[in-house]
Amino acid sequence: MTIHQRKDHLILLGKFLGEFATENASENAYPQNQPLYEKFDMEIDRAKHYNGWFTRENIEFSLKQWSEALTEDNLNTWLTPYDTGNISPKTVGIIMAGNIPLVGFHDFISVLLSGHKVLVKQSSNDQRLLPVIADYLLSLDPGYSDSITFTDGRMLNFDAVIATGSNNTARYFEYYFKAKPSIIRKNRNSVAVLTGNESKAELEALGNDIFRYFGLGCRNVSKLYVPENYDFDSFYKAVEPWHHLSHHAKYANNYDYNKAVYLMSEFKFLDNGFLVLRPSEEWSSPISTLFFENYKDKQGLKQHLQENKEKIQCIVSSGFTEGEVPFGQTQHPQLWDYADDVDTMSFLATL
Repeated sequence: MTIHQRKDHLILLGKFLGEFATENASENAYPQNQPLYEKFDMEIDRAKHYNGWFTRENIEFSLKQWSEALTEDNLNTWLTPYDTGNISPKTVGIIMAGNIPLVGFHDFISVLLSGHKVLVKQSSNDQRLLPVIADYLLSLDPGYSDSITFTDGRMLNFDAVIATGSNNTARYFEYYFKAKPSIIRKNRNSVAVLTGNESKAELEALGNDIFRYFGLGCRNVSKLYVPENYDFDSFYKAVEPWHHLSHHAKYANNYDYNKAVYLMSEFKFLDNGFLVLRPSEEWSSPISTLFFENYKDKQGLKQHLQENKEKIQCIVSSGFTEGEVPFGQTQHPQLWDYADDVDTMSFLATL
């Protein structure tokens, strides 16, 4: 199977995933895929019973992003810098996180596109969707049966590994896989830098960066940097459309619990009924809470963020720094936007 064939398969997969991205999705668009369509549709509904954070809305949002990413132009732009023509196929183990739907999918397609074989160990929180996607690829080419393997137990017989976990599990991964070529990802968080001059549209867009997937992704903004004496009134008005999260039982429970802890601990905080804003120097805020920190000057803040770059996934801002992510775009990464700034395809090309 050539890389051109694998790219063509992913383009078709993108169209297939796009069928689940809107309320008007219909299996009639690709009738030859109707059995897989029905199976995938059922697994989307089942996923929320295995993980209460996986709402159908968020799963469909994820599928829409992948559908828009897997186009011929995007794949060509992504893969042009790499030479995968002379790769000797290896087996690459992937240990996936389960915090948001299909969070390990980029690693999965990277391994396949590079010409290697993939051995997947899924998180128990996200194990319903990817096997059906693998079935779809198998329907396009039976050759994928030799390239895709799922395991529930200990990973065996692999040549390299890509593992994602918490800071604690990363230390275990680093020790356990020390003899293998590896990419080990740890905890990272995203931040937003506000000046007080943001438009209503920018602040509304920031709501997507904060609340999409209930804030569980590493690309979700978990902390704001704001000028001294910043007025949060405009911010709170802009994110009001996300008030519906308070009707989600797990989110509401986290909000009630965290607010109660802050009250008992006599922390200073702001509250609008579904989001607590609390001053803190920490990076990772709990669900329903957003940390903030004041800054005096932009240059000092840039230095602070640079010194802590290994803790940061994205910086959301407008005209603040190079490599910033525009407001509202953290959950729309391009194929070449690598997690932790580690070039996965380069790693795979040199195995």
